[in-house]
Amino acid sequence: MGTTAVLTRRALNRAVLDRQSLLRRSTATVPRVLERLVGLQAQTTHTWYVGLWSRLADYTPDDTVRLLTDGRVVRTALMRSTLHLVTADDCLWLRPLVQPMIERGFRSVYGRNLAGVDPADLAAAGRALVEERPRTFSELGRELARRWPDHDPAALAQAIRAFVPLVQLPPRGVWGRSGRAVHTSAEAWTGRSPGTAAAPERLVLRYLAAFGPATVRDVQTWCGLTRLGEVVDRLRPRLAVFRGEDGAELFDLPDAPRPDPDTPAPVRFLYDFDNLLRSHADRRRVLTVDLGAFTPRNGIAPHTVLVDGVVTALWAATTGENRTAALTVRPLRALSAAEEEEVAAEGGRLLAFLHPKAEERRVVVEPPTSG
Repeated sequence: MGTTAVLTRRALNRAVLDRQSLLRRSTATVPRVLERLVGLQAQTTHTWYVGLWSRLADYTPDDTVRLLTDGRVVRTALMRSTLHLVTADDCLWLRPLVQPMIERGFRSVYGRNLAGVDPADLAAAGRALVEERPRTFSELGRELARRWPDHDPAALAQAIRAFVPLVQLPPRGVWGRSGRAVHTSAEAWTGRSPGTAAAPERLVLRYLAAFGPATVRDVQTWCGLTRLGEVVDRLRPRLAVFRGEDGAELFDLPDAPRPDPDTPAPVRFLYDFDNLLRSHADRRRVLTVDLGAFTPRNGIAPHTVLVDGVVTALWAATTGENRTAALTVRPLRALSAAEEEEVAAEGGRLLAFLHPKAEERRVVVEPPTSG
C-alpha cells in the first residue's frame, strides 16, 4: 500500500483559491460561476456583489440584476440556514437536502413557542399567504396570529421560513436600489417545484469541486448537515485521499485542480460574509488571525483582504461630501512596498466599482494594526 500524500496548508490555499476563481478572474457567466461556487452567502443586501466582482473579469452588476428580477437566480435560505444567492436550478435540489438542518435549527430556537400547533397546517397557511402576495415576516406573523392568537407572531413567521422554501424578492438585493424584505415561495417565484431531495453524494461532490480538498468536518461546517462521514465513505472509491499537515484525512475529486503551492496569488478583496472564510472547520488555509477581535458587537464580520492568498488586512469604503469616496485598508501585519502598491491598486479598482459616479476617490493604506 502506497503512502498517502501530504498537502501543506499552502497547497490547500492555492487549491481553494483556484476553485473560487480567486487566483485568476473567471470569464464565465454569473450563473455558471454561481454553480461552480454552489452559491454565495448573501444575507446582506449588496455586499455579496463584491464577491462576484473579485471573481469575474470585467464584472458589472447589470446581468446579475436581470437574473434576480427574472427569477433565474434567487436569494433563499440554504446552507447553515443563511441566505444564499444561487441559481434557481440549484435552489430546487439544494433546499430539500438541507431542509432537515433548517427545521432542526428552527425547533431549537422556536420549538417551545409553537407547542400544540400542527406544522403541516401552519406551513399550508403560511404558503397560501405568501403566494397570495409577497409579505414581510412581520406581515406574515400578524396574519398567522389571527388563526393562532395564543402564539408568538415572530415564531409563526419563522416557522414558515423553516417549513416553506421562501425566496426574498427584488428590488431587495438589487444593486443601487432598496426595498422591503418580502418573500414568496420558491415554487411561486420560479414556476417550478423543488421535488424530492437529491442524493447527499451530489452535495458532497459539489462542495469538493468548490472548496476541496477537505475533511468530512469541513463539508459539515459548510452545509450544516451531520453524519456525512457515511456519505463520504460511500464515495471513497471515487475520491482522491490525502493527509493534511495535522494528519487529518482530506478528500477531493481526482481531476480537480491542485496548483503548485508556489503559484502567485494576487491581492483580492473579500466581502463580509465571503464563503471562502465560512466553508471549512479548519480555516487555517486562508486565515491565520482571529477575526473575532475585529468583529463589532453587532456581529457583522469585517471586510477582508487577501495578500499572498491569506487574510492580511481589513477594508472599509465610505462616502463623503462633494461626491467623494474613500477606501481605507488596515493591514494586520507590515506590508512590503510591493504588497502595499498592489493592495492600493486593487483597492482603487474596487472603489471605482463601488462608487463609479464619485468625482474624487481615495485609497488609504494605514499603518499595521494588531487589533
